[in-house]
Amino acid sequence: MLDWDSLRYFLAVARTQRVSAAARQLGVEHTTVSRRIRLLEAELDSLLFEKSRSTGFILTGEGQRLFVHAEQMENAVAAARENLSGIGQALSGHLRIGATEGFGSYVLTPLAADFQRRYPHITLDILPVPRFVSLSKREADLAITIERPQRGPYVCSKLCDYTLMLYGTPGYLARHAPIRERADLAGHSFIGYVEELVFSQRLRYLEDLLPDSRVVLRSTSVIAQYHAVLQGRSLAILPCFIAAQDPRLQPVLPEEIAIARSFWMYCHEDLRRLKRVAVLWDFLRRSVSRNAPLLAGTHGRMQYLPEGRAREDEPAP
Repeated sequence: MLDWDSLRYFLAVARTQRVSAAARQLGVEHTTVSRRIRLLEAELDSLLFEKSRSTGFILTGEGQRLFVHAEQMENAVAAARENLSGIGQALSGHLRIGATEGFGSYVLTPLAADFQRRYPHITLDILPVPRFVSLSKREADLAITIERPQRGPYVCSKLCDYTLMLYGTPGYLARHAPIRERADLAGHSFIGYVEELVFSQRLRYLEDLLPDSRVVLRSTSVIAQYHAVLQGRSLAILPCFIAAQDPRLQPVLPEEIAIARSFWMYCHEDLRRLKRVAVLWDFLRRSVSRNAPLLAGTHGRMQYLPEGRAREDEPAP
């Protein structure tokens, strides 16, 4: 019979692709991890990893098949632990949320702080990063992204729509000729993404909207772009949930230049059954819905759920 503890070591190596990284994650010596992997391969009479100094530990075909089963077992153990130990009743435990950099910093983080205040026994990790977060590698338990996942054992739903607009500082706009229509933008400079490094085609809105624009500063970070436009030397297309909260910026041609995008929220289908995941999922859905005006750029302040019930089917914590 397979030892679950050995499968924990296997999952850690498969996700990190390094014995040393897996050892740090598990809190053991790297020699212990190596030994457990060798014993598991001997027990199964299968080569689970292709090993090299350059690429690390890469799953073989046998390893990939075992990974699917081991991950299912991991999720089943977590669900059993929650239901049998009372964790679900106490609403305690730990969760990690991955999100795009701007949304993660300016919307998710304040909402997560509000959630943690209401549920102090649930600890949270927030990962606002300018890339996609991998749930298969367990970088996060729940992800919020600008593209719906095309495959995988995930529960996914549309979280919200949001709007991006063209922004500049009042000082910048005062120093230049009035911008009354899109043709007036021809003589202006812009801030945008590094095109060859964007992690999604959904971020190529500047070249789609203003294909001949003169981009003088590029960054892979939307927060860096936001700080750059505050210097008052160029214009930038920014999410309204960032720019509308800052009185130092004002929209340019808001009736004409308004880009609609969406956020999707998803997690592994087995994790979705955990009570703490269900509570967080519902809290984020309701909190983000309450902030639809901010996401659309018609209101400039975060709104929070009223005190009392943080979830429609639960008493107040």
